[in-house]
Amino acid sequence: MTELSETTINQIVRQVLAQLSNTETPTATIAIGADHGGFAMKEALKPFLTAQGYTVLDCGTHSRDSVDYPDQAYAVAKLVANGSAEFGIIIDGAGIGSCMAANKVPGIRAAMCYNEATAKNSREHNHANVLTLGAGMIDQSAAEHIVSTWLATPVGEGRHARRAQKIMAIEKRYLRE
Repeated sequence: MTELSETTINQIVRQVLAQLSNTETPTATIAIGADHGGFAMKEALKPFLTAQGYTVLDCGTHSRDSVDYPDQAYAVAKLVANGSAEFGIIIDGAGIGSCMAANKVPGIRAAMCYNEATAKNSREHNHANVLTLGAGMIDQSAAEHIVSTWLATPVGEGRHARRAQKIMAIEKRYLRE
């Protein structure tokens, strides 16, 4: 396994942003990435999302060759955090590692979802902006249902918004200037 350098990750982000600037119709943008374990699911989700009118930015990997999931998680999270994508989806074997890595990026609220109930809850209650999936834990049909539910669920107001703000306030306590 090779580790991607910050320079390489920045190159991936620049390539993806170039993809974005070439789109003609403004739609919601989803950054998507996967490690080798999630590659097949990512490839199947791309046309599924495009058919629903989303602009999809592929952050890799681009083969079944072994890669380290934190690299793709970081590339996706970076695009969501800097506003280049409204949403992020990351797929690895279990969905857990990518969720942990993405949540290290300030501004990211990643949630690992394994059914439609967790997908809805993560958006409504926690204002999740990145979804992680475990390709070894769910099949393609379940992934499509989870993604559709997650994207269709609006963030909750009132107590949910207050609690999401508290999550972000905790993050700000630990940010270095």
